Amino acid sequence: MRIGSPELALLVLALPFASFLAIGLIRPLRRSGRPAAAISIVAMAGALLGAATMSWQGLPVARALNPSVLWSWLPADGGPMASVGVWVDGMAMQMCVLVTLISLLVQVYSWSYLADEPPPSLGRYYAYQSLFAFSMLGLVLSPGFLQMFVFWELVGLCSYLLIGYWYERPEAARAAVKAFWITKLGDLGFVAGIVMLWSATGTFDFWPLFQAAESGALHVDGLTTIMFLIYLGAVGKSAQFPLHIWLPDAMEGPTPVSALIHAATMVTAGVYMVARAYPLFALVPSLLVLIAWVGAFTALLAATMACVERDIKRVLAYSTISQLGYMMAANGAGAPEAAFQHLTTHGVFKALLFLGAGIVIHHFHTNDVFRMGGLFVQRPWVGISFLVGTLALAGVLPPGFLSKEAILGGVLHGHLTGPFVLLIVTSFLTAFYMFRAVFLAFFGHAHVHHEHPEPPLAMDAVCRALAALTLAQGIWAVVAGHHAEGPAWLPWASLALAFGGIALAWATYQAGVLDPARLSAAFAPIDFLARRRYFLDTIFAGAYRFALLSFSRVVGWVDRYVVDGVLNALSAGALRAGDALRRLQTGQPQDYVYGVALGVLLLLVWAQVR
Repeated sequence: MRIGSPELALLVLALPFASFLAIGLIRPLRRSGRPAAAISIVAMAGALLGAATMSWQGLPVARALNPSVLWSWLPADGGPMASVGVWVDGMAMQMCVLVTLISLLVQVYSWSYLADEPPPSLGRYYAYQSLFAFSMLGLVLSPGFLQMFVFWELVGLCSYLLIGYWYERPEAARAAVKAFWITKLGDLGFVAGIVMLWSATGTFDFWPLFQAAESGALHVDGLTTIMFLIYLGAVGKSAQFPLHIWLPDAMEGPTPVSALIHAATMVTAGVYMVARAYPLFALVPSLLVLIAWVGAFTALLAATMACVERDIKRVLAYSTISQLGYMMAANGAGAPEAAFQHLTTHGVFKALLFLGAGIVIHHFHTNDVFRMGGLFVQRPWVGISFLVGTLALAGVLPPGFLSKEAILGGVLHGHLTGPFVLLIVTSFLTAFYMFRAVFLAFFGHAHVHHEHPEPPLAMDAVCRALAALTLAQGIWAVVAGHHAEGPAWLPWASLALAFGGIALAWATYQAGVLDPARLSAAFAPIDFLARRRYFLDTIFAGAYRFALLSFSRVVGWVDRYVVDGVLNALSAGALRAGDALRRLQTGQPQDYVYGVALGVLLLLVWAQVR
């Protein structure tokens, strides 16, 4: 285990937060646009430098050493009820580098992508970006569940603000609200779980919980229920079935926002949380099996929907859901290291794919892959960069290949045959739907014949940099000798399925050997359901309309006619009593004298009787 500098960790946290405060509180700066963007980019560059230095200087130590630095937060008689601080181990440092790197590149890309935005809107965008980066870094560096939950909710808030950045568009506003409330369903379980865990153990902090779990000293009644509730938080954030329905609609936000959410922030939070708290999840083997099955099923389900999607950004969104399913399956199979390895490699090439898709959309002025074509000839560098990311996602190039093989090997080693079969089928589908998009957008017949300007320099440079980083990751992994544990046939089977998916996409959408309509007809039931998202959105909408709204109407009736009725009756009685008493007030002094005399007489009688 490696431990980094807590001072550098605080600096990494402070820089984006300071940028957010400066842009958010200084009105002229926020409304200036470009200067606000420059401050945010410089702050994020400093945060990346600090994260890289922290990771580089990390010291190897024994596992028995506490990697957290804490300060008391909520005082109590028997010691602090909760603490705040930073947890700076190898996983946290690597994640900080990923978050700051992707955030910086996304902000640089946004400089050109949002060049036509009004200055006040641009300043607001960069304020949200800085807060988003700060929130995710705070989540990553949290030394306990309570602090993690605070930043967890901030991440959700920032995703709502950025998905709904173009809030004047009804689709974007609805997508933001949908993302917010669907993830909140999981968050209800998360907060209930951590409160129950604190009630049983007396602490929110990871270190004492992990030490007790690993030594066998953690005896908690209902631990299965507690950890299941905590897992529900990851189901919402990391878009696991059935709470995955918010993520495709989140594509209504700007493309750089999609890249940031999918690559390094929002959706990775759930996978990171489960990997971080794995010592606690390991105490509940039945829950791990459930996590693996749900993850594998989510991966396959999302892959089938990606195969029929026309919107290039939604294809990538479904691919993210599918890859998150891979990561969760690895966590459930007892291979959190493989899950985290895939999280870091996937973060780089998924950012590349989304930002490359932004250039493609900028070129064709449409998201529909069937209205694109011929881009590779016109923009070869864009095509090469996108192809690098696609090959990595399909599990052909080393970074994606090695991390995906580690997951498949871990699931197989965990004797989870069912999830393994689902994931290996998903490997074939991943290669198919990604190269379907590549052949249609880059190698197909050009549907638009007029000239298009070159992509802005910043956008093109960021994509080339991410492509180089993807290749560098693969080279480093090969040189370092990283290999997956598993049978010798597994890599060859995985590669064969990937190339099979590529061949089927080529035969169908490039060579014209197969008719796409006949291919759809061969899988008509799945095609019918996948095009309608398996009616899951309809089910959620129906549950909202017929269950939640009906319940709300009942509550409204009770409030109006029972609660208000009782209060109205009491107030009416008080008014009538007041009116009756008011009539005793005649305004005649002699009547008041008689009343006083009567009162004195009654007091004398009461005194005699007593």
